[in-house]
Amino acid sequence: TLLIVESPSKAKTISKYLGSGYKVVASVGHVRDLPKSEKGAIDIEHGYTPKYIISPGKQSVITHIKELAAGASEIILAPDPDREGEAIAWHILSILPPKTKAKRVTFNAFTKETVLEALRHPRDIDQALVDAQQARRMLDRIVGYKISPILTRRVQGARDGGLSAGRVQSVALKLVVDRENEIAAFTPVEYWNIYVDLQTKKSEQPFTATLFSVDGKKVEKEPVEGKDIFLISNETTA
Repeated sequence: TLLIVESPSKAKTISKYLGSGYKVVASVGHVRDLPKSEKGAIDIEHGYTPKYIISPGKQSVITHIKELAAGASEIILAPDPDREGEAIAWHILSILPPKTKAKRVTFNAFTKETVLEALRHPRDIDQALVDAQQARRMLDRIVGYKISPILTRRVQGARDGGLSAGRVQSVALKLVVDRENEIAAFTPVEYWNIYVDLQTKKSEQPFTATLFSVDGKKVEKEPVEGKDIFLISNETTA
């Protein structure tokens, strides 16, 4: 049985659990991805159809997986239990010969008992999770294809430093800029909370009173007309 995981370290650990009846190999992350160049990457006019290419440096990994799959009686896809892992499993199956059958399992822990229990309950690839990952990745590229060239032209060192723009960086930058604009536009107003320690008789316990009104007018967060009294926060007392 060929078992494919993401991480080489996980592959070594699981191999010890399963014994000689299994061959455990790592994909080392994604084996396919959208190209970095915009040309032909996503056919927006025809249902946002992606054009995947082999990830850089992964051809030897793919060749090795294909060779092992050709001699396997069973193929189990076991990348991580998230959308990325589901997509990796789908991509691995896509690079294997047509009509290759494979099952999907996930591990939430890497104890022997957990791995063996997961192998007893294989399932099909969850296409909804795959589609969610694809949508996120395509959105990343669609945004990045438009903004990254501007970044490399306008930001010194962006080209050499490998900076890029995408769905995450762009939104995060906007949130930072919006917040900075709010800070710049803020007009501080000074006001105070005023407390007085009172005691009716020396033998009684003193208590603290808070200024509530002046000349019958409730003190708010604005100065009382004709009075130099301001309220700002509970952190400052006078």
